[in-house]
Amino acid sequence: MKFGSYLQPNWDWRAAGNFMFGGTGSAMMLMTALTTWPDAPPLPLGLAALGFVGLGLFLVWLEIGRPWRFLNVFFHPQASWMTREASIAVLLFGAALAGVALQSAVIIACAGVLGLVFLYCQGRILKGSKGIPAWREPAVMPLILSTGLTEGTSMLVLVLILFDSLPAGLAFTLLVFAVLRTWAWFHYREALQRAQAPAGTQQQFKNLHGWFVAGGNVIPIVLAATFAFGGHDWMILLAALLALFAGWHMKFVLVAKAAFVQGYGIGTMHRGRPTPRKPVRRQGDPWQT
Repeated sequence: MKFGSYLQPNWDWRAAGNFMFGGTGSAMMLMTALTTWPDAPPLPLGLAALGFVGLGLFLVWLEIGRPWRFLNVFFHPQASWMTREASIAVLLFGAALAGVALQSAVIIACAGVLGLVFLYCQGRILKGSKGIPAWREPAVMPLILSTGLTEGTSMLVLVLILFDSLPAGLAFTLLVFAVLRTWAWFHYREALQRAQAPAGTQQQFKNLHGWFVAGGNVIPIVLAATFAFGGHDWMILLAALLALFAGWHMKFVLVAKAAFVQGYGIGTMHRGRPTPRKPVRRQGDPWQT
């Protein structure tokens, strides 16, 4: 029997926004570097990726109790994944801006690698929160990584289709990431059930499951596959929109709605009287003759 489990009150929609938009922007930077290699990307792509990362960091800055003491986050790189995330963000902004300004594909590639590291840090922030079963579950890592890559690819598709310069292979990339995200989602939910996560956590994910799997993954997979074999532009556009908003919704639920604390547990109660045991006799006990 478990009791005392309640929704954590510290991280709200602003913290969720950091994982939503920061994950999208960092993965978009990686996919931009890969898609445009060996050329440097145009300025709008780099700025769009940095804009999402900056928006996520701005939202989490709003959540800080004393916002003007945000520099304290940089003081514990040896122990805090938040510190590492913030430090990587500084390097990411510097590399991306320099790469776009200098039109250097190599510097942009470094920014793409930093974007992947930033996304990894976000997963480790959640995994390191030991008091929240929905976050500390190791299966959250592949879920966060695959979701971020799906979101970043989706956003890149939406930007490139506006400029009528969508590479043919990007639709297939979106399809692959959506398949990986679907697997990660089922793996994550099974792991939570095995770990007997709080009922509130499992109920939130149960409510989300149908829409996330069908609307956010299966339909985008079908649309992306159809587009890759000669479909219309609206198919990949709709696939990207569905995959993107499904990822954001899932992260919002994960951070702000399903984050119940562990609570307390009591073992199984048994009927009957306890089995008597003989007392332990030790050398030197006063009753020993």
